[in-house]
Amino acid sequence: MKQQHDFTEGNIWRQLIYFSGPIMLTSLLQTSYQLADSLWVGNLLGATALGAVNISGTIIFTVLSFVIGLNNAALTILSQQKGRDNEEGLKNYLNAFVVILTVMALALGTLGFVFTEKLLLLLGTPDDMMADASAYLQINFLGILFLFGYNFISTVLRSLGDSKTPLRFVLVAVIMNILINPLFIAGFGLGVEGAALATILAQGTAFFYGLIYVLRRKLAPFSFPKLPAREEIKLILSLGIPSGLQMSVISAGSAAILSVVTIFGGNTVAGFSAAQRLNSLVMLPAQALGTAVNSMAGQNIGLRYWARVRKISIYGVIYNFAIMLVIGLLVVVFAESGIRLFIDEEEAVRFGTQYLQIIALCFPFLGINFILNGIVRAAGAMYQVLVLNIISFWVLRFPLTWLFSWGFGEIGIAVGMGASFIISSLAAFLYYRFGKWREKEIFSQTG
Repeated sequence: MKQQHDFTEGNIWRQLIYFSGPIMLTSLLQTSYQLADSLWVGNLLGATALGAVNISGTIIFTVLSFVIGLNNAALTILSQQKGRDNEEGLKNYLNAFVVILTVMALALGTLGFVFTEKLLLLLGTPDDMMADASAYLQINFLGILFLFGYNFISTVLRSLGDSKTPLRFVLVAVIMNILINPLFIAGFGLGVEGAALATILAQGTAFFYGLIYVLRRKLAPFSFPKLPAREEIKLILSLGIPSGLQMSVISAGSAAILSVVTIFGGNTVAGFSAAQRLNSLVMLPAQALGTAVNSMAGQNIGLRYWARVRKISIYGVIYNFAIMLVIGLLVVVFAESGIRLFIDEEEAVRFGTQYLQIIALCFPFLGINFILNGIVRAAGAMYQVLVLNIISFWVLRFPLTWLFSWGFGEIGIAVGMGASFIISSLAAFLYYRFGKWREKEIFSQTG
């Protein structure tokens, strides 16, 4: 238990730095996991196979987004129970999450396996990619329980104040995936199916390793699954559904913005895609801080320690601004070199570089959204965060990107995106400051 932190007391600065660090590293490893898949498939099987995997990956990402949303609900509920020092409540809700997530994983896996071809047709999958995409996706649906499982174990430990142990599980999955992917793809001659099998084998190993590790060391009060109480199911779904929808809003909003980018042709799309790959890495610290403050604030909200929650919010915003400002300045300087890691067409490189240099200066403001939404989410105000995400993507980011690109051409894409980051951070602050999220009470103080 020594890795677990009680965030209701102690130095907040030190806790924030030490707790968020392993989360950042875990996120980086998970990103490298996905990158390794693409590199092996692309180099060993060619562009058509890579295209098939990427199309299937769109569906897998949608499922993963929903999983992340449910895990955000788990982080809120379990961290509040931890803060209240309610061992019985923690044990009961942990059991309820295990049962609900297992049922959902089995249902999604079954439905996804049966309707794989229809899902791929909806995405307009080319005929020459259909067979590979279908095989890859079906195998991943068969192993979806492992994806749910090892992500959930990591969330449980973070809610209890332990961000270091989950790093072990992800590291196992990443190393195993990198090593066995070429063996299954080329060594056994399984092609795309081999890549999918390697993925679920790595995830399954990480899941069972994590489960055994946690149970043997008694790091979390897991018990033999039993039917959860009705009020437990009701609370989990009331928080989990809007939390899952938050990720769907983000995913759909990203697709809408891409529809604006495609207007300007292939070079712009290539430059934008390369820039977005770098953005996914650059934003990891802000996302990790959002997860960290969610857990830290959740424990304190469980005891209604509002003064401490306020300090966590302030320190989180300051820490985010400092880190993201430094990263943003580095991106401005090295933008072209970063873009050239992915593409070498001059027009595409030019756009990608300009896009990054404009958007990089707005990274700190986007980070504020992660911090303040994490605090509000910790109170259980999931519908409110859903509304903030809808405002961010559909009221601000998509319309502003379209408007500025219409007025200023392709460079307006970056201007519109950057402007939306700044304005949405203001919206997040206004709700944090004046909204009624503090009145949200998911557990009675006597219960």
